[in-house]
Amino acid sequence: MGIKDSMMADIKEAMKSGDTAKRDALRTLHSALKQVEVDKRIVLSDDDCISILKTALKQREDAKDSYLKAQRLDLAEKESFEIDIIMQYLPRQLDDVELESAVRQIIERVGAKDSKDFGRVMGATKEISPVATGKRISEMVKKCLN
Repeated sequence: MGIKDSMMADIKEAMKSGDTAKRDALRTLHSALKQVEVDKRIVLSDDDCISILKTALKQREDAKDSYLKAQRLDLAEKESFEIDIIMQYLPRQLDDVELESAVRQIIERVGAKDSKDFGRVMGATKEISPVATGKRISEMVKKCLN
């Protein structure tokens, strides 16, 4: 079952159980997927869905940070809830140790020596982007190059 099908099944399950918060969050995500399909006149693959969900994840994380700075804990909690839902549809994310190992392998492969090679390393990290956010990858590359 693909990501879209799984999401639709979860929407139906949330409707049956009366979980309106989950239902609404899933509907928002599903409509983002459908919007891309309609705009581009394509059928999304799971890789396309992952890309869209990663964008949605980044938006939610940025909004959560903004709400926390503004001390709006109620809204930050809502964003955290949606982040948890998005994470259910993304591949398992690498933990810090696994991410550092993957980044060090990429650094060795491209022959990077210091922070001047940051751009080359980031260009080569596309292969791990489905299993780690761009922000985490960037931070780990900076850490490993210094």
